[in-house]
Order: sequence, then structure tokens, then C-alpha cells
Amino acid sequence: MLASRPLAQGTVLALLVLQAAASGRFTAAVYEHAVILPPLAGGPPAPGDALALMNRNMDVLERAVTEAARQGARIIVTPEDGIYGWRFTRETIYPYLEDIPDPEADWIPCTEPKRFAPASVQERLSCMARNNSIYVVANIGDKKSCNSSDPGCPSDGRYQYNTDVVFDSEGKLIARYHKYNLFRGENQFNFPKEPEAVTFETPFGKFGIFTCFDILFHDPAVFLVKELQVDTVLFPTAWMNVLPILTAVEFHSAWAMGMGVNLLSANTHNISMAMTGHGIFTPAGPVAYHYDAETEEGNLLIAELSSRPRLSPAYPHAVNWSLYATSIKKFPEERNTFTGAVRRDIFTFTELTHKTGNYTVCQKDLCCHLVYSMSDKNKDEVYVLGAFDGLHGSVIKYHWQICTLLKCKSTDQQSCGQPVETAQTKFDMFSLSGTFGTNYVFPEVLYSGVQLAPGEFEVLRDGRLKSKHSSSKPLLTVTLFGRCYEKDPPHPLRTSL
Repeated sequence: MLASRPLAQGTVLALLVLQAAASGRFTAAVYEHAVILPPLAGGPPAPGDALALMNRNMDVLERAVTEAARQGARIIVTPEDGIYGWRFTRETIYPYLEDIPDPEADWIPCTEPKRFAPASVQERLSCMARNNSIYVVANIGDKKSCNSSDPGCPSDGRYQYNTDVVFDSEGKLIARYHKYNLFRGENQFNFPKEPEAVTFETPFGKFGIFTCFDILFHDPAVFLVKELQVDTVLFPTAWMNVLPILTAVEFHSAWAMGMGVNLLSANTHNISMAMTGHGIFTPAGPVAYHYDAETEEGNLLIAELSSRPRLSPAYPHAVNWSLYATSIKKFPEERNTFTGAVRRDIFTFTELTHKTGNYTVCQKDLCCHLVYSMSDKNKDEVYVLGAFDGLHGSVIKYHWQICTLLKCKSTDQQSCGQPVETAQTKFDMFSLSGTFGTNYVFPEVLYSGVQLAPGEFEVLRDGRLKSKHSSSKPLLTVTLFGRCYEKDPPHPLRTSL
């Protein structure tokens, strides 16, 4: 019985691969993990204690991998920081790191665990993939020794990288990606000297991979999709939600639509840090997503999607994001404007004072235009049209152009732009557009309760984000989120090297 088991598994896998290739579809999974965090200690843990913590997290991940495979998933993505958390200095994270070899080494850690330096985590992840005949994507830490001949070598003699790894269904290490755009506070890690463009081919599509904060930058995110033409992006993340515009499910769905690619987004789950929201997103919208700001539970999502979305007859058409808005002559700019902050970004707002209307509000080079009709405006709710054209961020700055229709937190205009999760007002229709100076624009619609609106809006070729019918739920935001990559200032950390 034991001798025949690998043959049976291989036969089933071969049949599934052939079916996926023939149908042009495959089943994918993402897991949102409530990470077991290390204790807040003054110094580095003993190596055995570090491995014990990682094994506790991998126990949870292994159950998710097994269940995903049981339901037919060919690939599963797990979160950034999903194996050891994030409470670290450069010194305290070191016992959690492993030396991850180049995938060209043609290595299956599950069957050759001693071929390289001690790699207990890689061995276990490899065995998860091999034993369940599924591709496994995980986020771990990589360490690389360096010396004084390297002018960039840190004083402790090593590089430390926030790293994604991919093991195929045989357990082979086939991809390794070092995070390039580190978020503030990731001082325990280094970034690679150049952005890495990591892709790999499977029978069910071409995949690319990057991590969390990377999604907001041209390299590697846009390069993978536009230049290397990946079909699906693997996206481990530890995303802290920022209402009303940068909620995880909201922005990740919009990015997949705006870039015309599948996105498998696996988030870390930690309510105290506003981390939640993951999903399986496509160019046509979400096929599965989950947002839970109430419980401390993890969540597994499994869904089928197209392996080659660009070949689909339903693939979205090309959009000229400024065509309609630049043609408008009849909407004068509103005089009754005021400023308000969305986080630190100062928007120009105008209040929607009528149940129906045409409004225009401008800031710098961006003018935002809105046509709308409210079906049952609640007298205790205020909605505004806002525009922002400028740099976002503190240390690392990058250029946004944003047009947004949003609900204010209260009837006080000073609350406009503050986080809000519930609403009561529905809209019969809306049409939002802007004079964007970029073709990288991401369309978002968010309903009360932080719910997406799949199938309820469309993007027209002339750049209008338009409702298809009356909103099925009360509306929180309608947003066109533009990224002007060419206007980004030099990265302060990289230019100082």
C-alpha cells in the first residue's frame, strides 16, 4: 500500500494538470493567518525556541495547505510574516532566518534536507507541498553573508531579506523573491541592490511574485505585469487597513482590475493592528474575498479562476482614463470647497448638498467630475467629492492622483476623510471620472460594512467609473486611485547609499 501511494498521487496530479491545461482554469487558495507572535524579549531567542515558534505557526499553515489540496487547489498563498511575526530588531530576528539558495540549485528540501545549511523551515514547507501535491507560497527570512570587499555590507557582516519562497507540487524550490520596497519600521531587513523580477511557469499560467508594500510601486509590480506579462501575481502581505481608500480588499481588488491580472492576496490577521482582508481577485473583480475585523480567527479561501486571463473574451478593454473628464466643458469648478485630511493627505472637497447633481472639484492638475443620484439620502449623513494630486508618505514619498466620492464620519465637514465603516445612504447611480495624468488608475467601490461591489459597476473606455444600476447596499466610497510613477521623487534610502 505504501509503495503504491506515490504513484497514485502522481497519477491524480497528472490528470488534474491536464484538465487544468485543457479547460484554461485552475483552483487557487489564499490563507489569512492569525500569527502566533514571539514574546517581547530583550535579546535574540535561542535557535531552538525560534524554531519552536515557527513550527507552531507552520502547524496552522499545514492544516490550511492540506485542506486546500483536499478541495482541489493547485496553489496556496500564505501571508507575509506568517511564520514568525514582526516584533523584531535586526538582532532578535536573526535566529529565525535561514540561508535560502538560488532556485537554480534544483533542490527539494523535503528529500535532501542536508544538502545546504540547516533549513528546517524550508524542509517543512517543501514537504507540505510534496505531500499534498500543491504549490506552496510562504514568506520567511533569508540571510546572506558578506564582507568588507562589498561596500554595502552591513556592519554585522550579513544581509537579511524579507523573502517569499515558492515550492512546486513535488516540493522543489522554484522561486525566491527578496522584498524591494520595505515599509517603515522594517529595519531588521535589507533591500536588494536592484529590484528582482521573479516569475515561473506552470501548466496553469505564468506567475509573478512580490510582497505587500511593493504593490504601490512600479518596480517590481508594474514591470512584472506589463513587461513580463504574468497571468497571476502571488501576494503575501501584512496589510494594515486604512479607510476610506486603502483597505486591503478594496485596493487589492482595484489593483487587479486596473492592471488586468489575477491577484492572490494572503494577509496577516491581527485585529489590534487593523490587519485583515484577503482575497482571490481577477481583472473582472473579486471571485472570493474576506474581511473580518471582529474575530481572531484565520480564514481559508478557495476559488477557480482563469489561468490565462488575457486570452478570455471577457478581458477588460483598454481605458483612456482622462478622455471623458478632459472633454467636459459644462461643469464649472465648485466654489464651495474646503480641505480635509485623508490620513496626512490634504484633499480638496465639496459637499454633495442635493439628492442629484453634477459636481467638479479640482486640485493642481487633477479635476474630478461626478454625476450622481441618491435614492434615499439619510439626513444625518454627509457625502463629498474629493480630489488629491500630490505626494503621499513621510520618509518614502510617492505621487498619487485620487478622485473620490466618500461618506464623512459625521455631519461635521471636519470629519470628512476620517475612517468610517458603515453607511445608510444608497445611490441610484454614479459616474466618476478625472483628468488623470497617468494610465495606471485603479477603480474602487466600497459598500457599508467594508463590502465590495462585484458586478455592480463598470469602467467605460473613456475613463468613467459608472454604476450599472442602483447600489444594492449603502455606499462608503467610490474612488479612482491613480499612481503617477514617473513623478515619484528619488528613494531617500537608496540615494544615500
